[in-house]
Amino acid sequence: MIETKQEVTIKFAGDSGDGMQLTGNLFTDNTALTGSDLATFPDFPAEIRAPAGTLAGVSGFQIHFGSKKIFTPGDQYDVLVAMNAAALKANLNNLKDRGTVIVNEEGFDSKNLRLAKYEDGENPIENDSLSDYELFKIPVTKLTKECLKDSGLGTKEQDRSKNMFVLGFILWRYSRSLDSVTTYLQKKFAKKPTLIDANLKVLKAGYHYGDTTETFTTSYEIKSAPLEKGTYRNITGGQALVYGLITASQKSGLPLFYGSYPITPASDVLHLLAAQKHFGVKTFQAEDEIAAVCAAIGASYGGNLGITGTSGPGLALKGEAMGLAMILELPLVILNIQRGGPSTGMPTKTEQADLLMAMYGRNGESPLPIIAAQSPADAFMTAYEACKIAIQHMTPVILLSDGYIANGAEPWKFPNAADIEKITVNFAAAKKANENGAQNGEAFLPYKRDENLVRKWAIPGTPGLGHRIGGLEKEYDTGNVSYDPDNHELMTKTRAEKIAKIANFLPEQKIDIGNEKGKILVLGWGSTFGVINAVVNTLIEEGHEVSSTHLRYLNPFPKNLEQLLNQFDKIIIPEINTGQLATLIKAQFLKEVVQFNKVRGLPISKIDLYQFIKEQL
Repeated sequence: MIETKQEVTIKFAGDSGDGMQLTGNLFTDNTALTGSDLATFPDFPAEIRAPAGTLAGVSGFQIHFGSKKIFTPGDQYDVLVAMNAAALKANLNNLKDRGTVIVNEEGFDSKNLRLAKYEDGENPIENDSLSDYELFKIPVTKLTKECLKDSGLGTKEQDRSKNMFVLGFILWRYSRSLDSVTTYLQKKFAKKPTLIDANLKVLKAGYHYGDTTETFTTSYEIKSAPLEKGTYRNITGGQALVYGLITASQKSGLPLFYGSYPITPASDVLHLLAAQKHFGVKTFQAEDEIAAVCAAIGASYGGNLGITGTSGPGLALKGEAMGLAMILELPLVILNIQRGGPSTGMPTKTEQADLLMAMYGRNGESPLPIIAAQSPADAFMTAYEACKIAIQHMTPVILLSDGYIANGAEPWKFPNAADIEKITVNFAAAKKANENGAQNGEAFLPYKRDENLVRKWAIPGTPGLGHRIGGLEKEYDTGNVSYDPDNHELMTKTRAEKIAKIANFLPEQKIDIGNEKGKILVLGWGSTFGVINAVVNTLIEEGHEVSSTHLRYLNPFPKNLEQLLNQFDKIIIPEINTGQLATLIKAQFLKEVVQFNKVRGLPISKIDLYQFIKEQL
């Protein structure tokens, strides 16, 4: 029997060596091909390889998919796939009442139970502790080894294939084709036909186990979602950033240079960009964070689109060099893929941790534009916008993402390249020499500005454009070193006004959902976008007077933001921090706001925010 469902949330969980991230990603790609909308949330331990079988070593991948618009990866799971006792114990609290538990029987032997800190003689898949759930016990490890007994593979290699058995079973359960996984395996192991054969054999065994075992009488179907017509692909936030940066490079005609030092969760941007040499991309893995940003500044000084990327600890280290780029007034984009802090904090856990550091975390008066992605797919256009602002306003720009956006995935509608406007680059022109070799005309003034207070980009080696460069205060127009008090005040105010004028080029802030005025406005930024939209839609369907708007531009704010906020009786700001946007809103507009803050290393749950707003209503 095939039963149709509108939406499903599945959590794959096991040891970090069980391949749950790969299983989740392959199931996600397969789901995207069916036309379902989806959102994912990979969750892995900070340790490279935590002790096998322990709670600290549990790695998980959550996917929420359906035939309607999906905003979040889901609060609770309909299905929990647990490869061992620790995976069950770590995730059972988030399984829905009467939800389905699918376990690998061999992951519940005495050793695994002891490592997961179950009491002696306590086995949750043998006693009645799971009686409130639908429990399926599958001997995954045993069946995988039986399947591969004649493969010639060693015990460890056979054991690594058990995730393919699980994937095959789940694909059967949701009425899917094996084609996309087959294609992946053939490409992945193109030079290792033995591994292709082994993994395909186990994948098909898992599929047919569901199809032929009498225990499983029902499979499920989720129809395609009513997405806007177009060509889609599944994309993560990290991939979207990379494509957005490359698009900006192509649309500006500037070669892209990316200087970075590996740091979770920003490292994927370096890995992905390094594979894009055919677009003229140059990547540089520096010895530390300071060297990475300084290399990017040097590339920008030489006429490249200079980019650097990091997470919170690295942003702190880059602070002085960012101030240098700011006083030089060179275009530079700083990607900050936020994670839990302070210090090294929680490297694999998400947090909107660094808005105030982006705003104020440099010595002196150093205002910089700040722009934030709201979802994995949105990171594409956010990256393009950050580059455009940096180039056209000759300033460093900070782009904020976070671990949830970077590692999460959703369908992305391909934009038409012709619909993305070119980015105008304003290079200073060379000065022609006269017959005696001297430069004609007036001396070059590197800090002479246009009506938007933007200077021209002077490329070193260009005839007639010699000028002084460095971090010391500059004389207005000439750029010569100046300690004059009046000049310092003038330059400080000029640089700040230049950033403020960027607001003239930003779109006005609009209401995303709900009426233009009313009782409550839910104001968000970054990765709270999905949960805010999901909750506000639910409340409106229940007849409540609630609206929402989401900020992409955090410095400067859109020009009409204060006017928009004044149309509502109460402003609620949900954040995965202790109230950083709330602090900025209160400081700039002297407006009371209601804060909703969670700092747990996890996205805000729909049920928590829903209940909070209901209380406010």
